[in-house]
Amino acid sequence: MRNYRRNSPESAARIVSMVLLADCHVSRDEMHALQRHDIPHRLDLSHAHFMSVMHQLCDDLRTYAESPWQGAQALPTSGWHAMLDEIDDTGLRLILLDLSATLVESDHHLAPDEQTLVHSMADHWHLPRPVWRRLMRPEQHRTRHAVPLVAGVSG
Repeated sequence: MRNYRRNSPESAARIVSMVLLADCHVSRDEMHALQRHDIPHRLDLSHAHFMSVMHQLCDDLRTYAESPWQGAQALPTSGWHAMLDEIDDTGLRLILLDLSATLVESDHHLAPDEQTLVHSMADHWHLPRPVWRRLMRPEQHRTRHAVPLVAGVSG
């Protein structure tokens, strides 16, 4: 995995990207939420630069993983913690936790890998876990439309 400067926009974008990829794909709702909440600019990146960081993460995951990407459970805890340790500014940690929870909830489906990753962020940083605002009841579940990012890294 490549290293980024501590508290850099790229290290922050990689964490948000990891959360987006946690369940093996990024839904259209999640991509719309990324734009609607202006997340790249809130991390001091252009949309194109944010997407470049996400693609670099996909490349790293393909290289780093011993098997094809199967979701967040395939990432060793040490790799995830190394990413999280690149952020040591408490304010930025709070922002990333909030943005990640917002994106995860945007498709009205909380996948177990998404929840696990966001909870592990909070736990690793010694912050409170988010309160999920928009959990769906099982009867409301709808099919999500995946947006392929890179060949071999979509659901």
